[in-house]
Amino acid sequence: MPSRHRERHRSHRTGWLRAAVLGANDGIVSTASLLVGVAAASPGGNAVLIAGAAGLVAGAMSMAAGEYVSVSSQADTERADLARERAELADSPGSELEELVGIYRQRGLDAGLAREVAVQLTAHDALAAHARDELGISTTLSARPVQAAIASAASFAIGAALPLLLAWATPADRLAAVVSMSSLALLALLGALAARSGGASMPRAALRVAFWGALAMAATAAIGSLFGVRV
Repeated sequence: MPSRHRERHRSHRTGWLRAAVLGANDGIVSTASLLVGVAAASPGGNAVLIAGAAGLVAGAMSMAAGEYVSVSSQADTERADLARERAELADSPGSELEELVGIYRQRGLDAGLAREVAVQLTAHDALAAHARDELGISTTLSARPVQAAIASAASFAIGAALPLLLAWATPADRLAAVVSMSSLALLALLGALAARSGGASMPRAALRVAFWGALAMAATAAIGSLFGVRV
C-alpha cells in the first residue's frame, strides 16, 4: 500500500504567529530601551526597575488593546463584505456565477473548465467560493481579535520580563551594557526562531530584528545621557 503523502503548510500560523512575534519583539525592545535610557540618566537601581515594571504592564495592556481594536476592525470589514456578498448571491446569482467564471479564467483555466469549476463550487457553497476567491477571506486567515489580543499581551509580557530580570540581577554600573547586549542576543534568537517557524531565512531575520533593537536602545540611551532625567 503506497504511503500517504502529507504536506506541511505554515499559513495556518499566520494570525497568532504575527501577533506573538510582534508582542515579544516589542516587549524586549521597548523594555530594554526604557531600562537603558533610564539607566543612562544615572538614577538609582530601584528607579530603573520601577520604570521597567511599569513599562511591562503598560505595554502589555497597550498591545492587547491595540491588537484587539485592529483585528476587530478587520473582522468587522470581513463580516460586512460577506453580508454584501450574501445579498448579491440572493439577488443576482447568475451575475455572481459569471464573476467566478471570470476569476478562474484570469487564473489560467480555459472557458469551459472555468465555468465547470464555478458551477460546481457554487452548488457546493457559493458564499465560501466567493469569500475565498473574490474577497480573499478564508477560515485559515480570518481575523480572530481575542486570540490576537491574548497572544500579543502574553508575548509582550514574556519578552519584557527578560530584560527586566537581567536588570534586577545586574549591578547598576553594568546594567546598561548587560541589558543591551543580552537583549540584542534575545532579539536575534527570536527573529531566527520566528523565521524558522515561518520557513524564512533565519540569519536575515535575526540580523534585521537585532539591527532595529540596537537602534532603539542607542536612541533612548542618547536621550537619557543628554537630558540626565531623574526618575
